[in-house]
Amino acid sequence: MAFIQILIGSIYGGAEQVAEIAAEQLRERGHNVALNTYARAEDLTRDADEILLLCHSNTGSGELPDNIQPIYLHITRDYPRIAGRRYGVINLGDSSYSTFNDAGRMLDEAFADLGAVRIGEPLVLDACSGDNPETLTRDWVKAWATLL
Repeated sequence: MAFIQILIGSIYGGAEQVAEIAAEQLRERGHNVALNTYARAEDLTRDADEILLLCHSNTGSGELPDNIQPIYLHITRDYPRIAGRRYGVINLGDSSYSTFNDAGRMLDEAFADLGAVRIGEPLVLDACSGDNPETLTRDWVKAWATLL
């Protein structure tokens, strides 16, 4: 059993819904999960054994939503000690924009630059794909949880 904190960055609620689906799936597998819609800097370092799951959307210009932007700024300006910290990424985007998935790559790279260790490959949900995000999320979490 792992302790997992899901850091949510959402503008219209899509990433929050995906985070809730992921949390439900992880809890069904016996993990303790906390959802965090307004993460603060200290949430990154409160428990070194806690796994972070980044679940966020992109703005049309490829930037992070306002409620997760402080985490990115903290990582890239203050360099918290998160080396070895395990994390995963779920990124919601729209491939009709040239900046598709940019926010996900930015946040992922910022964590990796500080020595955090990503678990598995990111889940990238494309609003233009026509795929069901709930099904994709459930399938991804099922596989991701085996890596914990």
